[in-house]
Amino acid sequence: MWRIIVACLSLLAAGPSHAQELIRLARIADIPDQYVGGEMLRAVYAKLNIKLEFEDVPGKRALALSSAGAVDGEIQRIGTLSSDYPTLIQVTPAINYIEPAVFTTKLRFDVAGWNSIREYSIGIVRGVGSSEAGTRGMARVTATTSLENMIRMLDADRFEVMVTDLFSGRVAVRKLNLQARIVPLSPPLERIHIYHYLHEPHRDLVPKVGKVIAQMEASGELATLREALVKQVLSAP
Repeated sequence: MWRIIVACLSLLAAGPSHAQELIRLARIADIPDQYVGGEMLRAVYAKLNIKLEFEDVPGKRALALSSAGAVDGEIQRIGTLSSDYPTLIQVTPAINYIEPAVFTTKLRFDVAGWNSIREYSIGIVRGVGSSEAGTRGMARVTATTSLENMIRMLDADRFEVMVTDLFSGRVAVRKLNLQARIVPLSPPLERIHIYHYLHEPHRDLVPKVGKVIAQMEASGELATLREALVKQVLSAP
């Protein structure tokens, strides 16, 4: 199971023995890159002696909860989120990145950005901002309830291509034992830096978290942790 606690985080999480502050974050359910981002943030917050908990919900539900303050924020979202959800404050620098990619069963073509899929019927996961933004204005887009649901619909030829993060898609396709039928096309549509967000009452925490992210990025610690997490998920039975 890929949702296991990474052994190295026990070292990173070591801190003072007094009670830790708790932050609860919305996490889009069953999306592997959300797991990776969450574990990266767990290491970041451990350096501030803050414990993280995650609320696993669908993408749209996650935004409803976080923007209303029912949870304390979002693990990672695209950089323009605050324009639509002004109660969510972006933490900089970026915590992670995603590479939206095209998956298909029958078609084979060189991907040249979002416009190269405009003429096809497309599946996306509802509430995933990068997919919604990239396919905006396209004529035949189906928004599905989850990544696994979208993969099953592609397998059933309900649409011609689906779009999801390359890493998450590879993991989910393998989980459903459909890797011989469903393949990613190259190259990815783009690379998108994604940011952690906190609900506005935690505004004072934003620069503190951002400072730790910047320090871990500069030292290479963040990239090393991401690489280890990705390998862990991809190698899990």
